[in-house]
Amino acid sequence: MSDKAVVIGSGFGGLASAVRLIRKGYQVTILEAQDQLGGRAAVFKEEGYTFDAGPTVITAPYLLDELFMLLDEDPKDYYELLPIDPFYRIIFNDGSQFDYVGDEERILANIKNLSPQDVDGYRKLAKHAQEIFDVGYTKLADEPFDTVASMLRAVPDMLRLENYKTVYGLVSKYIKDERLRQAFSFEPLLVGGNPTKITSIYLLIHWLERKWGVYFAKGGTNALVKAFEKLLLKKGATIHTNSSVKKIEVENGKVKRVITQNEKIFECDLIVSNADPVRVYRDMIDKKHRSKHSNFRLNRKQHSMSLFVAYFGAKKTFPELAHHTILMGPRYNGLLNDIFTKKKLADDFSLYLHAPTRTDSSMAPAGHECFYVLSPVPNSEGKVNWKEEEKRYKEKIYKWLDQNHTHGLLDNLTVDFAITPDYFENSLQSEKGAAFGIEPSFRQSAYFRFHNKSEDIDGLYFVGANTHPGAGVPGVLNSAKVLEKVIPNLEGKYKAVPDSLLYNQAYARQEKANFE
Repeated sequence: MSDKAVVIGSGFGGLASAVRLIRKGYQVTILEAQDQLGGRAAVFKEEGYTFDAGPTVITAPYLLDELFMLLDEDPKDYYELLPIDPFYRIIFNDGSQFDYVGDEERILANIKNLSPQDVDGYRKLAKHAQEIFDVGYTKLADEPFDTVASMLRAVPDMLRLENYKTVYGLVSKYIKDERLRQAFSFEPLLVGGNPTKITSIYLLIHWLERKWGVYFAKGGTNALVKAFEKLLLKKGATIHTNSSVKKIEVENGKVKRVITQNEKIFECDLIVSNADPVRVYRDMIDKKHRSKHSNFRLNRKQHSMSLFVAYFGAKKTFPELAHHTILMGPRYNGLLNDIFTKKKLADDFSLYLHAPTRTDSSMAPAGHECFYVLSPVPNSEGKVNWKEEEKRYKEKIYKWLDQNHTHGLLDNLTVDFAITPDYFENSLQSEKGAAFGIEPSFRQSAYFRFHNKSEDIDGLYFVGANTHPGAGVPGVLNSAKVLEKVIPNLEGKYKAVPDSLLYNQAYARQEKANFE
């Protein structure tokens, strides 16, 4: 076996894969279509403001730490994670609010202030979420689901834990207040799932946050991308930006080379793709090599919702805001149905308002604030003409924020721009403009998601939101961890480090940070 590996795409899944391939002894080349690394975790910089293009919620930090430890580096030499408290402030349409925090006594007190009848119900809900976490995350998050048997082994636990119910349905079993039902069920939206439709196994997200906390990377999430870039270059990886892949050539059923749009050729022995598998299979690989992933089967995939995100700066501060604020609209179930099922752009909305200067003042010029406001919207199957709709929708959101939560915003706006589903479909090359890959429905979870190891082509592997265990930073980092079990080590070059030792070291570092 030779040792040339190509990683397509440099989102967190691709960057983590590159680290693990280096550890296994491979010569790694990263090909990124955009002009900067990061994929969804890119950065926009305007007039002294730093705007994270994508994820801003960092959980399970040990997953980041262990990647640097794999290559004998100390994570604290590369990045700093700042704890967020509260995790989220949720403001409901009636004006009431709920701070979701990690501390047991505080969260129970906050529940009691809103709905005393639900305190005991939440204790039971949290215990159930922990049991789901212990199976769905601890046992299965980094396991390859590449056979029917692997799926069947998980079924008894799923039935016992009532994973046939939806997230919203299981929350409603324990919680009576509709506001708290929303507060404890919205988290699947962070991975592209409809809380009223997807399996309650995704309730594990709630306990994952309770267990390890919620963090923000100092300097923004893209500071983590820069940390990975520094690490990978130091360890010998080669990085090419502005290098969109046009074709993967296959010989005798095995990957042979990658050809980019600008006709550069990269010979390789294996490929790890962080790109959308639908587009990789359909657009980059000749159909004669694809018996499992025919165009017919690829076209049947159901894709997650998309996002409208407006980025803006203000020449005043809003200290009353939390770092993460969820602004619930007048409808919950109905709005979700419009977005996911009817694929209709509704007149109302629920929003996520990100105010990073609450935690890190370096994100904006002195005396200023930077924000993004995110609205879940239908993917491109909704046929919304965003070239016409973008300005109207953005101004509608700004006006609503100004009237209800950020008074004086309109008079103090500075930088102002937005991304729409067109950005996800074109710039990020995500099928249907989906923000989180294929939808995490039961029929597209675990064994039914794209497999980490291609069934069609030897030497082709996938990581990222479209693979098991799914979207979100912990999901894509765990998808790269699956590679440890499906990609061979290079004899004589593999750096043997017990994963259990790395986990314990990374976890101990995190526990120490939490204590301090």
